Amino acid sequence: MTTRKASQRCILVSNDDGIFAPGLLALATAMREFGRVIVIGPEENQSANGHRKTLTKPLRVTPVQIGENIEAYSTDGAPADCIAIALIGLLGVRVDLVVSGINRGANLGQDLTYSGTVAAAFEGTIHGKPSIAFSLDSRSLEADYSAAAQVAKRVAALVLEHGLPPMTLLNVNIPYLPYDQIKGIQITRQGTRIYHDELVTRLDPEGRPYYWIGGKAPSGDVSAEGTDIWAVHQGYVSITPVHLDMTAYPMIEQLKSWKF
Repeated sequence: MTTRKASQRCILVSNDDGIFAPGLLALATAMREFGRVIVIGPEENQSANGHRKTLTKPLRVTPVQIGENIEAYSTDGAPADCIAIALIGLLGVRVDLVVSGINRGANLGQDLTYSGTVAAAFEGTIHGKPSIAFSLDSRSLEADYSAAAQVAKRVAALVLEHGLPPMTLLNVNIPYLPYDQIKGIQITRQGTRIYHDELVTRLDPEGRPYYWIGGKAPSGDVSAEGTDIWAVHQGYVSITPVHLDMTAYPMIEQLKSWKF
């Protein structure tokens, strides 16, 4: 929870689709009513790069123009790098909230392990900042992010009011509908994604094989009520609280019985 006035707050915004993605601009613009907005995004698309942190090469930061009166920078690192360098010294200001997105495409179920957008929120959480990942259930390059931006404002306002527990972030998925057609908000658990990946083998000009992971878009069990997959399929915004302690507690006693 933050008690600072909007004039004192700083909202840090990032994503994984790249610094010039329309979803990032929509999110940054929506956050402006809550305080000073600073955007730090990857200079290239970093989708499905997961929680990667760059330790073996220097990172460069470049001021960019993404919208009117929005302070923005690009980096040649991953989404987690964007948040890490901002919070460990680049900005020199106190950050009150980390938001990531609005991602092109949903991040449901096990997508969380792949998503750079969610990874940026992971990194903010590790640094003790309330953090939210926003994703829109559309892969269209022409998608309209206006309804998702309104949802983001509503969720961010409540997180600023109430705060989040330590090591906990919110993963928010928004159906691709006009705002007045979204049925409401459901607090959900992770569903189970079904992936349809296929290995495509091709030859380069010298006859050497190379491989491409293709296949249809992932699906999931839309009948499992209470999951993020079910909620978005039904036309609801899904908000899933995610904790960074991934211990499988029920298995601890079972493993002890194995007599390692």
